[in-house]
Amino acid sequence: MNIRLFVRAGLLAAVIAAPLAAQGGGMAGMNMDPTKKIVGSGKLPEGWLSRFDEPGSSLTEIEMMQMGPSLHFRSGPAAIYWNTRDVATAYYTVSATFNQKTSMGHEGYGIFIGGANLPDATQDYLYFLIRPVDGSFLINHRAGASPKAIVAWTPEAAVNKDAAGTGAATNAIAIRVAKDSVHFYINGKEVRTFAKTALDGAATQGLFGLRVNHNLDISVEGFGKK
Repeated sequence: MNIRLFVRAGLLAAVIAAPLAAQGGGMAGMNMDPTKKIVGSGKLPEGWLSRFDEPGSSLTEIEMMQMGPSLHFRSGPAAIYWNTRDVATAYYTVSATFNQKTSMGHEGYGIFIGGANLPDATQDYLYFLIRPVDGSFLINHRAGASPKAIVAWTPEAAVNKDAAGTGAATNAIAIRVAKDSVHFYINGKEVRTFAKTALDGAATQGLFGLRVNHNLDISVEGFGKK
């Protein structure tokens, strides 16, 4: 092969791969493992909506169940989930406790705030994820197709890591919106604080919900706003 054509082909592949890798919340921001096959019911609990990262994905590829006060997810492709009633304005705290019975590998999960235009190409939200396999967290602003890292995956002692032997982990996370600042908590510890002006233009008023990356099996308790 002509060396110039070979180099051009390699560069083109890298350009195409970069935005795809940026979509997920995997190790170093990459999802290299295939999405697991899940046979879902094709529906969500009443009032809930979803948006998948991968176009063409459907509700038959995930399972979301309301189990009393808890929600249970099995994925399938990565997605965000929100209830049409869940809107936060002014000053508030959104929180949730996540339980996994086995290790979820390099995948992350968490909450988002400031959601707007979520079904559209102009989707916008600020999200906060944890990854128990290595005890790290991520804060991103997604505006349109690609997210922008505000805090890249960062180790944090407050994250309860996968338990030895079982891989189980339980973690409570929260986002508190104050007058001029936004505060991020893991298991009661404040891990980051930002002025609202330092959040890449992300809004703090709007829909709030859950982000569940691919290949997960988790339960969520106590999700809500106060």
